[in-house]
Amino acid sequence: MERIPKIARVEPIGQTELLVRFDNGVEKIYDCRSLLVRPQFHLLANTAFFRAVRVDPGGYGISWSDEIDLSEYELWVRGTPPAKKEAQPQGRAG
Repeated sequence: MERIPKIARVEPIGQTELLVRFDNGVEKIYDCRSLLVRPQFHLLANTAFFRAVRVDPGGYGISWSDEIDLSEYELWVRGTPPAKKEAQPQGRAG
């Protein structure tokens, strides 16, 4: 069975996405949009509440409150790699 890495850091990006960095160095984007239809996750639609996310002790998940949390397994399995930033073309001096 695959060892699921622990969460090292979480950062809200945009209105519904989280950038999650795991202890093995891998980063993944997790979109919480699909959770908003579930009653227990309605508070995530509040920007201030959403941005208050934190890593649980030991890196076994993230949480916003005692009732609203996600496991490292969920974030690892359903998270997606961040899109690679394309090189920006250099502007020419005129």
